[in-house]
Amino acid sequence: MEEFRLTGSEYIELHRLLKVTGLCATGGMAKNMIAEGKVSVDGTVELRKRCKIRPGQTVAFEGHTLSVV
Repeated sequence: MEEFRLTGSEYIELHRLLKVTGLCATGGMAKNMIAEGKVSVDGTVELRKRCKIRPGQTVAFEGHTLSVV
C-alpha cells in the first residue's frame, strides 16, 4: 500500500489523484479507467471521475492501493 499525502486542500478529485500519483499517464486516461469501472474507493467501484477523495480513504487501481493521508 502506498500513501498519498494531501496538502493544501481538504480533498482531491479521483481522476486527478490517479494522474498526480502516476497511476495514469494523463487525466483523460484516468477518466476512461474510472468510467470503465476499473477504480474502487474504499472497496466499492467508483464511476464518478470527480469523486472527492479525502484523508482516510483508500483507492485501488490495477493492483495498486493508495491510502490518502
